[in-house]
Amino acid sequence: MKKLNIGMVGYKFMGKAHSHAYRDIPLFFPDTVHPEMKVICGRNPEGVATAARQFGWEDYTTDWKSLLEREDIDLVDINSPSNNHKEIAIAAARAGKHVFCEKPLALTLEDSREMLEVVEAAGVKHMVGFNYRFAPAVLLAKKLVDEGRLGTIHHFRAWFLQDWLVDPDFPRVWRLEKEVAGSGSHGDLGAHLIDLAHYLIGDINEVIGMNQTFIKERPLPSEMAGLSAKGSDSDEKGEVTVDDATLFMARFANGALGSFEATRFATGHRCKNSFEINGSKGSVIFDFERMNELQVYFTDDRDDVQGFRRVLATDPPHAYAESWWPPGHTIGYEHTFIHEIVELMESFREDRQPVPNFHDGVKCQEVLEAVDISIEKQQWVRILDVSTTKKGEILS
Repeated sequence: MKKLNIGMVGYKFMGKAHSHAYRDIPLFFPDTVHPEMKVICGRNPEGVATAARQFGWEDYTTDWKSLLEREDIDLVDINSPSNNHKEIAIAAARAGKHVFCEKPLALTLEDSREMLEVVEAAGVKHMVGFNYRFAPAVLLAKKLVDEGRLGTIHHFRAWFLQDWLVDPDFPRVWRLEKEVAGSGSHGDLGAHLIDLAHYLIGDINEVIGMNQTFIKERPLPSEMAGLSAKGSDSDEKGEVTVDDATLFMARFANGALGSFEATRFATGHRCKNSFEINGSKGSVIFDFERMNELQVYFTDDRDDVQGFRRVLATDPPHAYAESWWPPGHTIGYEHTFIHEIVELMESFREDRQPVPNFHDGVKCQEVLEAVDISIEKQQWVRILDVSTTKKGEILS
């Protein structure tokens, strides 16, 4: 296979990020399968038509079901709001289309499991959009862990800090409605931290958490796109039905301890997606606001030069670096999506499932739900119990 025809549902924040990735792959990764941008779908005719022209799609539609009926579509990319993921992904798989779905995979663990069952039964390829795995500095951290250069892992601490909701007059966008988003900072930001923990450290055994919604009501929006919005002329307000901040602790299967914090109320932090790993032989620190760097510490350094060193992950030995610029010429946020789509395209060239896929999405959803249950019950919750028992039975 040399080309893969793409149909995409969603055209705003993630739609732009995915479109950019599809367009750049032939230029920088010429040896992989090339995505062909066939049709983009969105509910607003004017908005999706503009996106089609701006992003470079051949055609557009306002009906995702008609997209699935097209014989020239091989893969469906779903980056619409979370409440649409399940229906579209299941219909796409049953239509014989491969599926790439943004995270979180679904609103609930039960829905995500059904999605996994359907794509496996259909025999299609499936991928979930955890793009932060694909920053070269994160891949370097993974390499150091896997090679044992950090020794036995004792701690994983992670935090995803934003501040775009601090203003109480910021409108109640769809991300603040549980029936649309599923959860707030927990599912939006925390999901990335959980996936990084699974990827870098391993399975989580049990969790205990707490959350808070600081502003209970907000003005209704007249427009919204990405993380921005405009309020309406009305004084009417809508209830915020998701968390503004969620924190939880975790015990890993390998004995490591973890702590996780996701919030949209950390004043001064725009997108501080960070983690620190402490092992018996060394440590690493990653901060997405400095995404090309990994802070590395080794205990076997001489005493007079011990300390964290800054490694710029842009040299040829680092993942994906040879496809970009000379050493020191950094890359940005959009490149994580390009690398993610490269992995997707390579899975077709090599005839395998891409990683991360719906299995990873379900694993993440198990932890998200376990944290929710622990908050309600105010006690530790085992992931094994969540994976084998329905939520209602655990809560009863």
